[in-house]
Amino acid sequence: MYTFSNAVNSMHSEDIKLLMKMSSGKSLISFAGGMPNNDLFPVKEIDDIYNSLSENVKKLCFQYGPTSGYPPLVKSLQSYLQKKGLPVDTNKILITTGSLQAISIITQEFVNQGDIILTENPSFVGALSVFETYEAEIHGIPIDKDGIDIDALKQKIASLDKMPKLLYVTPNYHNPAGIIYTPERKKALLEVLSNTGIILIEDDAYSDLYFREEEKYLTKSMKSYGVSDVEIIYTGSFSKILGPGFRLGYMLASPEIFEKAETVKQALDACTSNFMQILANEFLSQNKLQPYLKFLRKEYAERKNILQNSLKKYMPKEVTWNEPKGGFYIWLKLPEHISSTEIFKESVKKGVVFVTGRTFDPASKKDDRLRLSFSNMPKDTIEKGVKILAEAIKIVIDNSKIEIS
Repeated sequence: MYTFSNAVNSMHSEDIKLLMKMSSGKSLISFAGGMPNNDLFPVKEIDDIYNSLSENVKKLCFQYGPTSGYPPLVKSLQSYLQKKGLPVDTNKILITTGSLQAISIITQEFVNQGDIILTENPSFVGALSVFETYEAEIHGIPIDKDGIDIDALKQKIASLDKMPKLLYVTPNYHNPAGIIYTPERKKALLEVLSNTGIILIEDDAYSDLYFREEEKYLTKSMKSYGVSDVEIIYTGSFSKILGPGFRLGYMLASPEIFEKAETVKQALDACTSNFMQILANEFLSQNKLQPYLKFLRKEYAERKNILQNSLKKYMPKEVTWNEPKGGFYIWLKLPEHISSTEIFKESVKKGVVFVTGRTFDPASKKDDRLRLSFSNMPKDTIEKGVKILAEAIKIVIDNSKIEIS
């Protein structure tokens, strides 16, 4: 009998393990995977990049690198983020093994057992599992179609006995809700946090995946707003714009926060893969990213449109949703008394899987929502999958009416 640490008891970590298994089910129509479709990866471009590398750089691919990141990639990222308006001159970039490691590093840097972290409700399940692992006290704040509920946030902060350490948000094409914060909501959020000492983690994995060029302005980062009275740590990822298998993320933070974060990372894995950093740097510096993003936006917009039209065609009237402006997800709202877990049991028998609402609830309770990811779906199976899912939802709704009567 082993005596395990408290850190292994994260309920959301179990959800993630189940999610990864569901996402790889070959015989299932899966709306579960929040990842690109394999057919979309830039395989030829990466082949060409590797083959064009000098012998010395190829050897460098196999070597350890600096903990802070491969210097040419850091420089390329500075240029990339500067074009987004981010303050790279007064902040420092730390390359991480996926953006989830950045979230983990930040949590380890600031959070002790029992410290309070505020998140959106729903929230990215990966971040929730990290916060649970470090034994934080997590409080979820509701969101609506425009972003976090400002009044609820104010009330929560006022009700707490001690000030939260962090507020974690994903403002651009939210995972799982698919929403994007309005500029007004972003400004209101910063006003609430002003001079509170609460550090804002702005997790931004999806902002390059907008569907309409005229709506790109909505993706402007809060860290680029130039506020001095809110500490903002900005995190990003290559997982959605190059490939999750690269395991490349980064954080942009003040020099003081960067210095401690680098120390934490050194203890975790010494450095992120030089091999992947070198390939990613060449992808950026050879100007291959923007044409590839243009291709991805078109592909994801097509998948979103098929899913949106299929939902309109087949879903019972009791089910509602907001059409996303970018990203990977549509978040369905069920009648309050209907459990997405019950729908999952019905739909998996018919060959369709998705992610249940309670997976994204910090308390693992609220279950009247479900997440559909269109990014990983072959276009020709989306409508079939929606039709099957709609049938499963109707069965559960009809059964609930019988039980009530």
